[in-house]
Amino acid sequence: MLRKLKNQIIAQNKALKSANAYRELIRQEAIIGGTLFGALPKGHRRDFFCLDEHTWIWHEEWLDHSGERQIRTTRYDVRPSGVVKIQDGNTYRAINPAEARNLREAIGLYYKRVMSELYCQPN
Repeated sequence: MLRKLKNQIIAQNKALKSANAYRELIRQEAIIGGTLFGALPKGHRRDFFCLDEHTWIWHEEWLDHSGERQIRTTRYDVRPSGVVKIQDGNTYRAINPAEARNLREAIGLYYKRVMSELYCQPN
């Protein structure tokens, strides 16, 4: 019985370490992705990352002119019929061709930078 309990605890610890490592890699990817679009103004945070094989996240936080924190999160879902986005919990809508081109370019830059800077893989 003690052996079984010990094995369960060891398995849980391994799973927790794996999940924490995955979260940290996503965080590092998001930071790199957030720098693709230029320097960040003071008090501004920007993340851009791949959540899974079909989902991209663009997240921004900043202080407005009155010092209030503003937050905008955009989720892009890549579907067989095209790319749709949802922003700040509103309804999904298809993106236009210009936004699709911009997203495609951003994804290309993201992969190059993340592979080079985080995973030390040549382009």
